[in-house]
Amino acid sequence: MTATFQPDALRASLAPLVARQPLSSQAQAYQRYYGLDLPARKVEPQRWLGRFDVAGYEVVGQVWLPPAPVATLVLLHGFYDHMGLYRHVIDWALDQQYAVIACDLPGHGLSSGERASIDDFATYQQVLQALFEQGQALGLPQPWHLFGQSTGGAIVIDHLLHSGAQSPAQGQVILLAPLVRPRSWRWSKLSYCLLRPFVKGIERRFSENTNDPTFLPFLQADPLQPRQLPTAWVGALVAWVKRIEAAPASARQPLIVQGESDMTVDWPHNLKVLQEKFAAPEILLIPEARHHLANELPTIRQRYFAFIDQRLG
Repeated sequence: MTATFQPDALRASLAPLVARQPLSSQAQAYQRYYGLDLPARKVEPQRWLGRFDVAGYEVVGQVWLPPAPVATLVLLHGFYDHMGLYRHVIDWALDQQYAVIACDLPGHGLSSGERASIDDFATYQQVLQALFEQGQALGLPQPWHLFGQSTGGAIVIDHLLHSGAQSPAQGQVILLAPLVRPRSWRWSKLSYCLLRPFVKGIERRFSENTNDPTFLPFLQADPLQPRQLPTAWVGALVAWVKRIEAAPASARQPLIVQGESDMTVDWPHNLKVLQEKFAAPEILLIPEARHHLANELPTIRQRYFAFIDQRLG
């Protein structure tokens, strides 16, 4: 499917997120392309895009608002991802009568910045704090639940371990295939040390990271997908892993969903770390599930959403 929106034109048309700007023709085309208009819903939610500035970046955010929201889901996407890939999570949240607020991380999707790059994971914490401030300015209802996939999960983990007691998000914490360290981590670090003096990035390799046969072709055609793995991002990850390993434990009790066929993160190691850092996290292991759980087959999504629903009560 060919994109019918122009990312640069869309960015240029956006007002601040708190202005609740009606969707322009470019914004409507963008949401249609990614299914963010959720055409199958019987009751259409309010929805809008907008921008906010943080840490030298122009970040693009989105909000979906059901008719009578009872809580808010703060949604953080994974590395290489953007908000357009999370329609299934947004649809589920609206079924729970949750408002949803999300943004494209710096260097991802519609936000500014070198593609998929970051110098320091601390910037992601600034972005999350700014997203909280946007939610507060919009009066989004409490409790606020945190939801992160992969690197989005890493951002949530960092926040909880270092600011969790003061967090405005005191609802449930949901982590899908959370990143602590990637698979083949020692080799990744060695490669980074060898390549860093010579190259800024290496060509990205697209892989089958769900069981849905339509997802990989969609990614490969997606106009918002980065095409390189920047060495700067790997360097920032190396420093961040040390920070997390040294972090104090948290009393929060996250829900963790992990596929046992995940070939992206070192999930056995990651779960061990998270069990040490958090108070009795509840873990659902799905043998056949791969890494990108937000875009897994419907049967797999139904299974983990049922697990989450039971615990949200």
